[in-house]
Amino acid sequence: MASGKNELKFLVYFGKKGVKKVLQGNKGTEFYCQISDLIFGKSLFDFGGKEIDEPSDYIGTDESGKGDYFGPLVVAGVLADKQSLTNLKKIGVKDSKELNDSTINKIAGSIKSSVNGKFNIIMITPEKYNELYSKIGNLNRLLAWAHARVLENILELHKAGEAISDKFGDESLIINSLQKKGQKLILHQYTKAERYTAVAAASILARERFNSWFLQSEKKYEIKLVKGSSVKVETTAKNFIKKYGKEELNKIAKIHFKTTKKIL
Repeated sequence: MASGKNELKFLVYFGKKGVKKVLQGNKGTEFYCQISDLIFGKSLFDFGGKEIDEPSDYIGTDESGKGDYFGPLVVAGVLADKQSLTNLKKIGVKDSKELNDSTINKIAGSIKSSVNGKFNIIMITPEKYNELYSKIGNLNRLLAWAHARVLENILELHKAGEAISDKFGDESLIINSLQKKGQKLILHQYTKAERYTAVAAASILARERFNSWFLQSEKKYEIKLVKGSSVKVETTAKNFIKKYGKEELNKIAKIHFKTTKKIL
C-alpha cells in the first residue's frame, strides 16, 4: 500500500502460536500511524524517540473532564504552524496525562503565547452539560458537537486545512457537526492523538481550565471535590447533598453517570 512517497507492507504469518500481523515501513510518518490504527485498532508501536511526521499547519483538539463525575467538560483547540510546533516542543508540551497539575498550570500560559493566541477553549459547565446531554443523549455526539464548535471558532479568525483529534467515535460525528467553514477541513482522528504536538497542547489547555473550575468550586462550596468516578467521589457527592441538597448537585456533577443512582 502507498500514499505518495510513503510505502508500507502488511504481512500476515500463520504459525503454531497463531496469526502474527506485521506492518513494515517508516514508523514516523502520519500514513504509518493512520494505517496501524486501522489494522490494530490502537498504536502498538514504540517510536523510539523519533518524531512523527506532523502536518506543517493544522488544528489539534482535545478534551478534559469526560470521565469525571464532578466538573465541566472542556474542549480546547490549538492552531499550530511549523514555527509554533517547534516552540511548543521547546517548552515541554506533551500529553497532559503525563504532567502534574502544577506543570500544566505553568505551561498553559506559554502555549498561548507560543501559538500567538491561535487557540480556543470551550467549557461546558456541569449545569449546561446536563441540559445538553438530556437533549443529545449520547456522550460521543456531545463531544463531537463541542470539538466542532472549537474548530469553527478558530476558523472564524484563522485559516487551516487540517485538524487532528483523538478517536472517540465515528469520524462522521464531528464532520456532521461542522458548519460551512469547518466542512472544508481534512479531519483526522487517531488513537492516542496526543502524540501530535498541537493535540498535546490542546490537552494541556483543556486540563488547565478544568483544574481552574475545580479550584473555584471548592472555594465556593468549601468542600474538597474528587476527580474521576471512584468510591471517594461517591462519598464526596453524598456529603455535598447533605450540605447543599440534590438540586445543587446539578451544578457540579454530570447527572447521567451511574454514580448518581448509587448515591440517591
